[in-house]
Amino acid sequence: MAVTLDQPVPDFTAQATSGETVSLAQLRGRKVVLYFYPKDSTPGCTTQGQGFRDMQAQFQAAGTVVFGVSRDGLKSHENFKAKQGFTFELISDKDETLCQLFDVIKLKKLYGKEYLGVDRSTFLIDEQGVLRRAWRGVKVPGHVAEVLEAAQGL
Repeated sequence: MAVTLDQPVPDFTAQATSGETVSLAQLRGRKVVLYFYPKDSTPGCTTQGQGFRDMQAQFQAAGTVVFGVSRDGLKSHENFKAKQGFTFELISDKDETLCQLFDVIKLKKLYGKEYLGVDRSTFLIDEQGVLRRAWRGVKVPGHVAEVLEAAQGL
């Protein structure tokens, strides 16, 4: 069952970079941003990650922890994170558990071929684990500032 606005997000556990195991229950008391992106080291995903990296201090000041999520493996994530100097963790969702929970797998087209891919999406969860904002079909320019403003407003 997919998440819905103003409802608690079911607890989940996922593997992340730096050897971390992330669980929503452990993050209670902090706001959480989960941003789903298609693929490590691609232009749009790099730009988006750099935006979150560059505003990390403002997110921390707003009591918000940021996680990037894609279907890439941890080795790819570690390389991407190191190369870009990301100060937040990346979650590997190879089995698409989180992608299904947040309903971000969509039919896409590239050069006339259809495939199932990750729809660039961001979710803001409040300190009690309730989904407060969802952005789907995200366009990268200006998006991180919009998410920060929403986090500061909670």
